[in-house]
Amino acid sequence: MEEREIILTVEGYNKLQDELKELKGPKKMEVAERIKVAREFGDISENSEYDDAKNEQALLEARIQEIENMLRVAKVVDDDDVSTRTASVGTLVTVHDYEFDEEISYGIVGATEVNIAENKISNESPVGKALIGKKKGDDVEVETPGGVVKYKVVSIKRL
Repeated sequence: MEEREIILTVEGYNKLQDELKELKGPKKMEVAERIKVAREFGDISENSEYDDAKNEQALLEARIQEIENMLRVAKVVDDDDVSTRTASVGTLVTVHDYEFDEEISYGIVGATEVNIAENKISNESPVGKALIGKKKGDDVEVETPGGVVKYKVVSIKRL
């Protein structure tokens, strides 16, 4: 099975490394302590605290493996390599929405870094795909579930 390339900004890569360090260190020790305490309650066959701790351990190990796999195949987009001539991963693209007559800024990031609250969208999303490669002044039409949205690229900056 071929693994999908994961695109990350430097910030996204560092966040994953920090999360991995937290999970492998303090979080892993915390779960191990919960298991130890639960074992001391006696019969583990009917011990819900033990079952909960073991389930949390399984989820923790799965997340550790997921992050390690992502970091292994990640393509990191270096800030210095990000051009502001065209929209790409690592850029903040400001567009004019013709329908609502307003400006919106989208940070284009890899799929694992999406954060709607910060207007960080995936390069794989409909809007992200449509913006990739566009230049300041270009008109963009995006096919969304709600219909076609029309934008004009106003500016492109580094994230």
